Amino acid sequence: MKQLFLSILCVLIFINQKVHAQFNFEQLIQAGPADVEKLVEAYSQPLLYGFGLGMNSGWTNTAQTLGPLHFDLRVMATGSLVPKSKQTFDVTSIGLSSNLRPADPSKIKSPTFTGDRYNNGPYMDLFDGNGNKLISFELPSAVIEDLVPTPQVQLTVGFLANTELMLRAAPKIKLGERFGSVSLFGLGIKHNIVRDFITKDVKKTPFDLSILAGFNVLNYGRTLNLQPLPGMIPENSQQATDFTGQEIYGRFDNYLLQTTLSKEIGFFSPFVSLGYSISSATLGLRGNFPIPNSIRDNQVAYITYTDPFELKRTYLKTLRGDVGFQLKLPVVRLYGSYGFSGGYGMLSAGIGLGF
Repeated sequence: MKQLFLSILCVLIFINQKVHAQFNFEQLIQAGPADVEKLVEAYSQPLLYGFGLGMNSGWTNTAQTLGPLHFDLRVMATGSLVPKSKQTFDVTSIGLSSNLRPADPSKIKSPTFTGDRYNNGPYMDLFDGNGNKLISFELPSAVIEDLVPTPQVQLTVGFLANTELMLRAAPKIKLGERFGSVSLFGLGIKHNIVRDFITKDVKKTPFDLSILAGFNVLNYGRTLNLQPLPGMIPENSQQATDFTGQEIYGRFDNYLLQTTLSKEIGFFSPFVSLGYSISSATLGLRGNFPIPNSIRDNQVAYITYTDPFELKRTYLKTLRGDVGFQLKLPVVRLYGSYGFSGGYGMLSAGIGLGF
């Protein structure tokens, strides 16, 4: 189960052991609450869009429904293809404050989470209100090139006539200090409309048509450890100096309404579907964080921010289309599909067991 969720983790914590350069989230926080929120949003926006599309994939690969008390356990993997236009952002066009600007005005393009994994973004200089330079830091390279991976583990159970229920769930899984922890819960329901009207000789049904509604929620948490840089001092005696208990947290909500048309041809069932996806995310920081603020007695002084930001955005409200198939073998099921939405492509494949 842990291996299935490692691809989700790279989405949420901006680090991966196999990438060329790691994303130093603690360092980026030093830009200050307002600017770090804008940087995180610009860096992660195409990723979260692709992640939302992926989390809303793989619910079904046929309009047919299981019989009462029959079940299907499937493992799916979806890769959302990020277009080139979403793989960089301009640091001068995202509304950063005048205190944070590129060290080299000619270098203003920076990778998003998807794109160039081998070259970091530009150096950024942070100044105080009097124009004194406080610190410099380098924006990160991409973590993945152009494919946002998303796994799905799902149990489907036949319920009433022509209706099935779907469950996606994982308890809180701790993956170590480096990766944090995740938990997942989701529910779906699908109903085959055609079979309501054709109750006899169902083998002669020209096609199956279903409607589906599903949602899933993923929660994430990881401890952080941002301490004042060597030589930094508090701005004044009122600044908190206890920086234990720092945490980055996230919640990702995904909703899908979908209609599917399929035709059973022996053990092969091709399908087409049209749906509407909604995906929102909440990302935030808890705890006390020292943020460089000024020069005092020839030393950089910091202000302590408590719970410095919480970013809430709805990244996805869009139609999606999918085409694919299901191979229904004895006990084993094989799935494949391709989807498209908002300039993104989605490749999905999986295997399941059905009884």
